[in-house]
Amino acid sequence: MGMSSLANAVILGCGYLGRAVADRWRRALTVTATTRTPARIAELEAIAQRAIVLNGNDEPALRSLLQNQHIVLLCVGAPHKDAYAETYLETAKTLTAALKYAPTVRQVIYTSSYAVYGDRNGAWVDETTPVNPADRNGKILAETEQVLLDAAHDSLKMCVFRLSGIYGPVRELVKIFQHTVGTTQPGTGEEASNWVHLDDIVGAIDVAQQQQLQGIYNLTCDVPLSKRELLDRICVAHNLPKVSWDPSQTSVRPYNAKVSNQKLKTVGYQFAYPAIPEAMF
Repeated sequence: MGMSSLANAVILGCGYLGRAVADRWRRALTVTATTRTPARIAELEAIAQRAIVLNGNDEPALRSLLQNQHIVLLCVGAPHKDAYAETYLETAKTLTAALKYAPTVRQVIYTSSYAVYGDRNGAWVDETTPVNPADRNGKILAETEQVLLDAAHDSLKMCVFRLSGIYGPVRELVKIFQHTVGTTQPGTGEEASNWVHLDDIVGAIDVAQQQQLQGIYNLTCDVPLSKRELLDRICVAHNLPKVSWDPSQTSVRPYNAKVSNQKLKTVGYQFAYPAIPEAMF
């Protein structure tokens, strides 16, 4: 759909997710991948037609990069929890400023997080649920979304994906929770645990690009497990000591909601992994 007219794509922040999208897109699009780390250029040149070192708050460099580009995927990742404002918000502000001088860009796709919903006591949320982030970084993510959505206009579509926890090759669930097995955790473990497979994020981003989607879409599998069930299944699958729960201590998790993916299905996306497959625990 409109592939020939939308030929050039920039991936800002080409980490775990960005690399996978570059690998998919480079067959149909001319992809430029960016990184803040010069040492990663050779690795990115292997999966994109062009790789450049770019800092997300360098507006002149960004403005120059966006010339004759059609699609921008913003999928930066904060290196640590104190870097959210610089990584997400500053990059989004710099990008929206640079876009004013980049009339060829037709769509920006941004990977946000379901953390913006905050603590809903395990209730279901969808894209119409008002954001209510529970901590500072959640607030920064919500503000980043708003900066981007506010920059949309007739010839520039903004598509925001609110991602659940990402698992997939190299990011196996057992690795993600390796320090949790055999420990005692605060609370009951009943909070909802939302996950999405890397392949489904890449697939949904691809559909968003092909259909030129705009607005907000949750990106998560069909069935949120409780954290207790998720950890139990990981421990059983790998014959590891189970996690114990201490209900006398309050859970410190800043978000607890079951996230609906219905809107994304309505535009025709079919999940490769609607539930976490047994083999992936």
